[in-house]
Amino acid sequence: MTDPKKIFDHKYIHLAFEWSLWLKAAFALSEIAAGLATYFVPQQFFLTFVLWVTKKEFAEDPHDLVANFLLHTAQNISVGTQKFAAVYLLAHGLVKLWLIVGLLRERLWYFPVSIAVFGLFIVYQAYRYTFTHSGWLLLITALDVVVIAITWNEYRYLKKARKTALLPS
Repeated sequence: MTDPKKIFDHKYIHLAFEWSLWLKAAFALSEIAAGLATYFVPQQFFLTFVLWVTKKEFAEDPHDLVANFLLHTAQNISVGTQKFAAVYLLAHGLVKLWLIVGLLRERLWYFPVSIAVFGLFIVYQAYRYTFTHSGWLLLITALDVVVIAITWNEYRYLKKARKTALLPS
């Protein structure tokens, strides 16, 4: 059985830090791709796509809650809302990717900036949750809280290691 104290050893926390950053990078790239698609793909395509995806559900149950929600959303999204969503996804993804690259390169000033930005994302996600009550939003927020905690730990470790390396023996 593994000693519980070893789980909190820096090498394991560092590994979790790197894995969480790569996971966030994958999400950031998907946000960028979704933002570009949302910006350049015509609204009619979204409606056609939703109709194609929900066709089987509507055949089985014309009152299906999810299928009706998706169809209603696709039918009522305005061009302005579509453009806002595209710009938001693109900006959110690019900012996260920029921060992640800096963190992976271990540039110290990225750590407090990243913690602040991810904290702002958490505040906004909590605000959005009051409207959507999305479980996915809670999951992403929980991941962000964990990332902030291990980012703070990594920052403290790197600062201490660099300070120690600069001191003469």
